[in-house]
Amino acid sequence: MVAKAFFIPIVVFLVLLQVTKPDLAADRAALLALRSSVGGRTLFWNISSQSPCAWAGVRCEQTRVTGLRLPGVALAGEIPLGIFSNLTQLRTLSLRLNSLSGQVPSDLARCENLRNLYLQGNHFSGEIPEFLFGLHDLVRLNLGGNNFSGEISAGFNNLTRLRTLLLDTNALSGSVPDLGALENLGQFNVSNNLLNGSIPKTLQKFGSDAFLGNLLCGQPLEKPCPATAGSTNASEPANPTDGNQQGKKKKSNLSGGAIAGIVIGSVLGFLLIVMILILCRKKSSKRSRSIDIASIKNQELENIPGEKSGGDMENGGYGNGYSVAAAAAAAMTGGGGVKGGEANGAGAKKLVFFGNAARVFDLEDLLRASAEVLGKGTFGTAYKAVLEGGNAVAVKRLKDVTISEREFKDKIEGVGAMDHQNLVPLRAYYFSRDEKLLVYDYMPMGSLSALLHGNKGAGRTPLNWDIRSGIALGAARGIEYLHSQGANISHGNIKSSNILLNKSYEARVSDFGLAHLVGPSSTPNRVAGYRAPEVTDPRKVSQKADVYSFGVLLLELLTGKAPTHSILNEEGIDLPRWVQSVVREEWTSEVFDLELLRYQNVEEEMVQLLQLAVDCCAQYPDNRPSMSEVTTRIEELRRSSLREDFDAQPDKVNDAAEDSR
Repeated sequence: MVAKAFFIPIVVFLVLLQVTKPDLAADRAALLALRSSVGGRTLFWNISSQSPCAWAGVRCEQTRVTGLRLPGVALAGEIPLGIFSNLTQLRTLSLRLNSLSGQVPSDLARCENLRNLYLQGNHFSGEIPEFLFGLHDLVRLNLGGNNFSGEISAGFNNLTRLRTLLLDTNALSGSVPDLGALENLGQFNVSNNLLNGSIPKTLQKFGSDAFLGNLLCGQPLEKPCPATAGSTNASEPANPTDGNQQGKKKKSNLSGGAIAGIVIGSVLGFLLIVMILILCRKKSSKRSRSIDIASIKNQELENIPGEKSGGDMENGGYGNGYSVAAAAAAAMTGGGGVKGGEANGAGAKKLVFFGNAARVFDLEDLLRASAEVLGKGTFGTAYKAVLEGGNAVAVKRLKDVTISEREFKDKIEGVGAMDHQNLVPLRAYYFSRDEKLLVYDYMPMGSLSALLHGNKGAGRTPLNWDIRSGIALGAARGIEYLHSQGANISHGNIKSSNILLNKSYEARVSDFGLAHLVGPSSTPNRVAGYRAPEVTDPRKVSQKADVYSFGVLLLELLTGKAPTHSILNEEGIDLPRWVQSVVREEWTSEVFDLELLRYQNVEEEMVQLLQLAVDCCAQYPDNRPSMSEVTTRIEELRRSSLREDFDAQPDKVNDAAEDSR
């Protein structure tokens, strides 16, 4: 009997041992199947090793694979069925920033312990799979940057432990469901989809960035929701017949004096409406969207400086004491005032505003404004013009414009139609034979170039990682938007002096669409240090060449070095080659700006952004990422709270706490 009692535990142990071995072997076979189907040579696993636990990106616990992290390793194609049904102990799966396509494999439903699922930055399509709503342990779910379509299901309410839900940059449609059951939800984003309707109250705690790029209304967006038909008709009686009868009763109770008062009030109201319409019409005709330059008073132009003053303006000589009229009109006339034909209305030119932009000034106001030279750029001189009411605009005087007025109008109207929060909006333009003016919103914090390289003294405020990475993301989004407007549309002049900043240090891309307006005399020194190696004609810049220039811009942000500097590291090489040469030796002490080295907790993100910059500056255009890929990678590295290395351990602790409830 004793021998039998001894024998039973041994048998159980042997059975458990036999069960454990096939589990890890099945995990290994599943990983090799994944490598064979979508990984190829990008997964450098030592397959001679029997245990997959030593493979890069694979994590094991108790002889099972519990974590698979393969971000940005060039996985491509569709994941076949049968892989995840063998990886049933997965708790973290990260396949972000690859090129995976098709639908999310349905056998992922077998991974019932899954807590972190990162699939962003791929090409997955179809509706969001319903089996996800059965993975009740999910804590973080990121499906952003894919091609998911269909509606957002209320089934997400089943995932009561969910803290992160990111569905941005897809093709999701319909309304946003109420997700009130997700009490722990701390991160939420559905921006850049095809959603419509009102935002549920339970989700209004998230910022407006979580909902932009849709047709949504309500808080936290500035767009209010229209009143519903039910609310406007709520006072109507349910039975029309009853309503008519009640109306007749009320009418019969009205006195003669009351009826007379109603008639008189109606007449007075009608007359008031007519007067308002007449005044509005006069006002609109007076403040039309195109103001004739002939309306400028001749005496205001008689004191314009001559050619010498015009030259001083080119060199930054104009200050607050001179008007824009002195700057622009002198150039229009060669220093002698407005030519008679234009001044008297014959062949008069007009200031043309775009779209529905608010018009708080006209041409006369602009020409009276005090002017301050902001700087000379590739396409001309820029001025800050302060109007009488205190509002400021930026005015750019274009140079070397050789195209016809009709061609100029066609091209500049395309520029004016560009509408994105990370672009400097073009508000108006003026065209004459001798003068071309562009009117933009004024950016109070100046350019990124001035911010990086301007003040190096003791009073300088260091630019921290959050500001720099935010500028990189804003600029990337603006350029991505430009590229999305057509395969042949590019910026053509990306550099730090064309990245302007508002009071919150948010980036706005300027000078877009101007490369095709100027003649060859403006091109020789254009984008020095930023130009892609394949560009021979600066007026013909591809989107991939834009990516190269943006990569140089990222290197400038990270190193603090201007790419136009003649000598880098005392070798006279360009910024990308200098970075690549130094990177071989050491990452931080030599490459990164000293102002960034104090932020050691984000060194990993800094290295990731540096690698992205190097990828953008690849010699061959086909090896460079697209701007949409660039934007996705910057968004990912900025989500520091989503870094998986920081997620795993806290989730364990929190999961244990939740399980104890």
